[in-house]
Amino acid sequence: MEIEELLHKISKKEYKVGVIGLGYVGLPLMWTFHENEVPVLGFDIDSFKVDCVNKGITYIKHLGEDKMSLLASSDRCEATTDFTRLAEPDALLMCVPTPLSTQREPDMEYVVKTTESVSKYLRKGQMVILESTTWPGTTEELIIPILEKNSGLKAGTDFYVAYSPEREDPGNVNFNTSKIPKVVGGHGDDALRLACALYDTSIVETVPVSDTKTAEAVKLTENIFRSVNIALVNELKVVYAEMGIDVHEVLDAAATKPFGFMKFTPGPGLGGHCIPIDPFYLTWKAREFEQNTRFIELAGQINTSMPKYVVQRTIEALNSHKKPINGSRLLLIGLAYKPDVDDDRESPTYKLMDYFSELGADIEYYDPFVPVIRETREHAHWAGKKSVQWDNETISSFDAVIISTNHSEINYEELSDWSSLIVDTRNAVKTVSDTHKLWKA
Repeated sequence: MEIEELLHKISKKEYKVGVIGLGYVGLPLMWTFHENEVPVLGFDIDSFKVDCVNKGITYIKHLGEDKMSLLASSDRCEATTDFTRLAEPDALLMCVPTPLSTQREPDMEYVVKTTESVSKYLRKGQMVILESTTWPGTTEELIIPILEKNSGLKAGTDFYVAYSPEREDPGNVNFNTSKIPKVVGGHGDDALRLACALYDTSIVETVPVSDTKTAEAVKLTENIFRSVNIALVNELKVVYAEMGIDVHEVLDAAATKPFGFMKFTPGPGLGGHCIPIDPFYLTWKAREFEQNTRFIELAGQINTSMPKYVVQRTIEALNSHKKPINGSRLLLIGLAYKPDVDDDRESPTYKLMDYFSELGADIEYYDPFVPVIRETREHAHWAGKKSVQWDNETISSFDAVIISTNHSEINYEELSDWSSLIVDTRNAVKTVSDTHKLWKA
């Protein structure tokens, strides 16, 4: 099919989209296309997710039950575990994880396996778009060779390839998938035109760039920017604490400057699937070009050290109450990595739980959005553990409460009244003036 015919098909919304990976990126993307009357077929190896989509059951909190019900009842939306159906959609959008290995190097297993699956059913005229965050050059150096070798087809002639990084921010009520501009890089002009036309059907704005590696670099740059600035305020937090200065008061006041300052907030460490991981994709790739990324690596060192700083502050706080860390009962508030979501990927709370446990403390957690810890590769030893009840008897039974995530649903006045010792890493508690009871970390 000629490029003009494909563009016409997109404009008529007769161009079927396949979304591979129905997690925190793929599911909102699936909803966005559906909402804009584009037919969509979702793929996932997890039968639980597929069943939830087809039955209208929510498994990502911020998407909501109403939207899931609409997906399930729609005649232009379906989810499947049957990857032999990959030939059906006109475009295949890969939204699969790109974690780090134990050596902090890119783990491309999910991307490679997904690309190999796509290559088995790839047909002429199809478009393949990678949305997963990755190192610059992945599309050209990894994706296209696999697709061409296994299919016998030629990219840019028989099929089209593009890269468009996801920009999801779970729980952000001001920006959802459809409202966030989409950066798009294509393997050739035809691929770029097709990809932009596709996203234009459902996204507020497309931002074309010169090629796929530029688009890949855009995503890394966005998250490196956040990582570096968070590291800065985390370092300032430690320094100012020694000086008896509240870093949060400093940052609030600095944020009143209408130019030249952007506020970032310190915390107990980095969480989520992007900021703790993505910068290291560039540091790894940079070594191929004999380039050092000292600034990025220093930021990573600072951010990864924050959980241990919280542990040390907790030990000091317990000591001020004449209690050892060994044998103390500790309650972690917030398992999700950010407020008001159920996303616990890479949450620093897990690091805190591990560190405290190694020191002999008895660990529990409370999170209204994560009632039970799910099975994960990194934290399998905590799987099945349940959130404690929220009541005076339960909360007051702990020697110390550590606020790791500041959910707005939590009643911090009750927490202050019920707790004998609070270590606050998020500046969540405002009502306690007793420095013996409230410690900032």
